[in-house]
Amino acid sequence: MLSSKESNQKQQEGARLETTKDNFWFILGRAIKRDGWLYLFLIPTVIWYVIFCYAPMGGIVTAFKKYTGLTTVADAPWVGFKWFEQFFKSYFAKTVIRNTLIISLYSLSTFILPIIFALLVNEIAHERIKKTLQTIMYAPHFISVVVMVSILTLFFNGDYGLVNQAIEAFGGEAQSFLTDPKAYRHLYVWSTVWQQLGWNSVIYVAALAAVDPGLHEAATLDGASRFQRIIHINIPTILPTIIIMLIMRVGQIMSVGGDKAILMLNDLNAETAELISTYVYNRGIVGGDYGIGTAVGLFTNVVNLIMLLIVNKISSKVSETSLF
Repeated sequence: MLSSKESNQKQQEGARLETTKDNFWFILGRAIKRDGWLYLFLIPTVIWYVIFCYAPMGGIVTAFKKYTGLTTVADAPWVGFKWFEQFFKSYFAKTVIRNTLIISLYSLSTFILPIIFALLVNEIAHERIKKTLQTIMYAPHFISVVVMVSILTLFFNGDYGLVNQAIEAFGGEAQSFLTDPKAYRHLYVWSTVWQQLGWNSVIYVAALAAVDPGLHEAATLDGASRFQRIIHINIPTILPTIIIMLIMRVGQIMSVGGDKAILMLNDLNAETAELISTYVYNRGIVGGDYGIGTAVGLFTNVVNLIMLLIVNKISSKVSETSLF
């Protein structure tokens, strides 16, 4: 039996929670009423997510059905976990999963580079030089994937590539980089770093703008060097942002590849270039095996979700910073 004091405390807590709930909806309604025009800008984004992210989720049932495209998904017969079993028993399963994890972890190892770039840019005192450098580094992000692969071909082609021309000019022997399985991962990862380095640093540059200048002034008076101020002021300030971005990146560990991987794939480098994304494209879309393509895609998303929850839980325990 609860004492009268404990009972009153529970009643007060329930009343407080109810009041908070009422206040939330009141505050939300007042915010929409006050800034209604601003909330209208969210409508295109919400519509995009509904159409391209939530509506297609109904197609997940294809992973458990024998769908050939000749009938509707609803009329296709159920096959249970047949497509999952077929994938995991196939020769390609081990290869594509291994290649995906290797290239994903390789890419993850470059996670620190945008942080370093943001810290260096933040130390540039001359505003015009700073803006110019940022613009130069942001520009590659807006290059399309097709153009990016074309640039790689222009530089690393075995017959007329600029890199091979330079190698031959110095007496070396031309290399077929684009068809070399050993070179594929390096080309993929470092071309992505070059293209996304500046853009990925934007959020860290924004976080560094929130650093209190008074902290730097006080540290300077105490005799701290610039490097010491970066270590003890800048990095701790942006550390929560770094952790959040890392959690989100780990949550995409099985989702590397896409258009770029498909464009760079060929018969000679397939040993390392065949990823889950290329397998799903070739088997599910090109080959018309919609069931196994959906099953493999569902498998990768489940793994991503599990990794996200695990890393988020560890982060919340260790650093008290988490997504939720």
